[in-house]
Amino acid sequence: MKWLQSTTAEWKGWSRNIRLFFLSNMLYQFGTGLFSVLYNLYIHELGYPDAMSGTVVSMQSLATAICFIPIGLFGDRASRKRLLVIGALCSGIVLAGRSLFESESSLLTMAVLTGIFATVFQVLAIPFLAENVAKADRLRIFSIYSAFVLAAQVAGSLGGGVISDVLQDAGVSELLSFKLVLLAGSIATIGAFLPLQAMRESKRADKAGDSRESSSLPKPAPAPVNKEISFIVMFAVVELLIGIGSGLVIPYLNLYFTNRFEISLSGMSFLLSLGQVMTIFSMLIGPTLANRIGQVRAIVIFQTLSLPFLLITGFTNMLLVASVSFLFRQALMNAANPLLSATLMNRVSARNQSLANSVMQTAFMLGWATMGPVQSHIITSHGYYWGYAITFSITGFLYVTASLLFFTLFREKRK
Repeated sequence: MKWLQSTTAEWKGWSRNIRLFFLSNMLYQFGTGLFSVLYNLYIHELGYPDAMSGTVVSMQSLATAICFIPIGLFGDRASRKRLLVIGALCSGIVLAGRSLFESESSLLTMAVLTGIFATVFQVLAIPFLAENVAKADRLRIFSIYSAFVLAAQVAGSLGGGVISDVLQDAGVSELLSFKLVLLAGSIATIGAFLPLQAMRESKRADKAGDSRESSSLPKPAPAPVNKEISFIVMFAVVELLIGIGSGLVIPYLNLYFTNRFEISLSGMSFLLSLGQVMTIFSMLIGPTLANRIGQVRAIVIFQTLSLPFLLITGFTNMLLVASVSFLFRQALMNAANPLLSATLMNRVSARNQSLANSVMQTAFMLGWATMGPVQSHIITSHGYYWGYAITFSITGFLYVTASLLFFTLFREKRK
């Protein structure tokens, strides 16, 4: 309750741009969550084989990965507000097309377009927030933003299934119920452009933590470009290690629970949703710890504390133990994400923030996307117990390496 009261009070003190951006992003995430939860089922209901869903996901992910850095570079030189408006509007229109068109070529084409326009929000959201808030407020804003994003996605995912079930109980065919829910998701996504359009264009400035009120005063020289580029590259190496580790485990948690414990699909969905809810609360705890011991130390502590729970999940044969350890691992590891964003934005000048965010996400995506064949080979070779035990152990080793490297490279000097 104290957190709700303080956040409500803060909301009133936030700038108009921040409040409109939060409203827009809630609509965007709710709409895409509503859409994504049923789209694979929709493809199956159209009569396509299961491989078609994999092809669609791969095409969308590939388009996203290719566009990360170009959009980051463009976002540092053009109006981020305008790009976000275009991204939200075009995303909604493309999603509407995906819910109406049924041919194979249109499904693949729309998947590529979705990946391209979705990249705009993924790359530019954090830099846009950074240029609209004071440096001292970024960590808390990023944490609240990340929690809101996840909450909207959970609401959309749960809402999609509930609405579809209600429509089918009312006599609507399964295919038509999917189409209606997908259209509702696309409409919510289109609606996200309205608050963005109402925002004021923010002035691009290099904020070094202090306000330079007088233009007559001499301004310090900007940070050397080579130094910033080397920082971004080192940060990307850490993200690549985390991405590789995550790519071995996280996309296959649903298969882990259903294969090892033969849990029902509804039970598995509830457990994964509960993990997202735990993550929301952990993200809100992060700033408190970071204010006491520093952002870098807080990131390392969260990631390190998640490792025992990761290993317990990989080796246990008890569903209750696996469920509890999964929830704690999910909450602790993801609590570091807003802190990572704040660390990156605080150490990079405004002219390179979109580039830095896009490189970070590209590195993570490369690690995530390349581990599918490796994971399937390990599970096929070693079975459901030792296969998952090995992949969870490799992920733990990569997380430890990434945390130690991050602490060594970026630790704050004691004052």
